Amino acid sequence: MKQLKWAGIALGVTLLSGVAQAATITSTRGVEFLVIDGSEVKFDNWAPQQSVELSDGTHQLVMRYEGEVKRGSKDVVFTSRPYVFDLQVNGRDAVIDIDTNLRFETQASSYFDAPNWQAEFESGEVMPLNAIELKGDGFAAYADMEALVADYNRANGIIFDQGESKNLNDVLVEVDEEGKASIKGDALSQLKLWYTKASDQERKSFRRWIIDQE
Repeated sequence: MKQLKWAGIALGVTLLSGVAQAATITSTRGVEFLVIDGSEVKFDNWAPQQSVELSDGTHQLVMRYEGEVKRGSKDVVFTSRPYVFDLQVNGRDAVIDIDTNLRFETQASSYFDAPNWQAEFESGEVMPLNAIELKGDGFAAYADMEALVADYNRANGIIFDQGESKNLNDVLVEVDEEGKASIKGDALSQLKLWYTKASDQERKSFRRWIIDQE
């Protein structure tokens, strides 16, 4: 595994929470932050490595790799598809990394069929990340990353509640040993789950219904 440098990095910092307990999450060279907790990430200045400050808790990160590789004797830019994963932040600074050095276009294309995303901490501990490829359809499928991530979260019952990413399917759906699924949890959490899965028109209809009840 390549050594990661923790000092002397040119950083663009995004502060996502005002709470005291937080950690600095940095990308390795060529890895970009795209969306965090449903919101697009923007930096004032470009840097080969980026950094964000995140409060303690579970955060959803969407990242991709973009770097210069060889196509024969030519230098070309390879851009991976975006990948989404949850990161549990507990006050420890970390670097988000892919566990290989990519030099050739064919190597990069093959690697991102099943890439190994990981978080490396200052202690040297390396934690694998369960990253899922975000797939878009049609021309300019990745032009609106916030919308693409919102569609993914809606389909998977993911919400952002009190500064944390939560998968309501994990919280509310229980599967027994025979494979039968049942709904558990409080009524408010169940309403949140169904609201995340509703279409825009269904959400509008539901909001009108709520107003009529009051």
